[in-house]
Amino acid sequence: MRLFIATDLDDQAREAIAALQWRLKRRVGDGGSLKWIRPEQMHVTLAFIGEADEALSAKLIVAIQARPAQTVFDLEFGGVGMFPPRGAPRVLWLGVSHGADAIAALQRDVASRVERLGVVLERRPFHPHLTLARWRESRPGDRRAIDEVSDTGNVARVCIDHATLYRSQATPGGQVYTPMSRVTLSGV
Repeated sequence: MRLFIATDLDDQAREAIAALQWRLKRRVGDGGSLKWIRPEQMHVTLAFIGEADEALSAKLIVAIQARPAQTVFDLEFGGVGMFPPRGAPRVLWLGVSHGADAIAALQRDVASRVERLGVVLERRPFHPHLTLARWRESRPGDRRAIDEVSDTGNVARVCIDHATLYRSQATPGGQVYTPMSRVTLSGV
């Protein structure tokens, strides 16, 4: 099974971000090359674990249960960007305009727990973001269209009070995320 740990959004934030997606879609057009993330699947990934067997899954559930030192914090989203930073883009994302230090601290805590179980995580620096869409096929020129609308101002604010271990399953209708365990932050 494929697993990841993420923070969740409330319905109000999902609606605001979905409205941004609609505006971007109208503004840049995508000719079908962008696959937009559905609002119910929006999250900020803290650790992508990948394939895990039942034994590792059980250990992760236990590891995620211990309350982290990180206290509840607000996260604000604003500004769009793309990965990779140069050339033809593959991922369109919404950045974090406030709360980046707090979510980075939470990510370090989560990553440390996961790595203690022998899971090797990505070595790239953590860049807090929310994926808005993925390109099926892209060209370097797609970057210019997004750059023209990258300044979004603050789009949404959400209170981060927990992190969730998810199982991701591919279905004919797209990915389905099933919560397996949740850790509540301090101060709740």
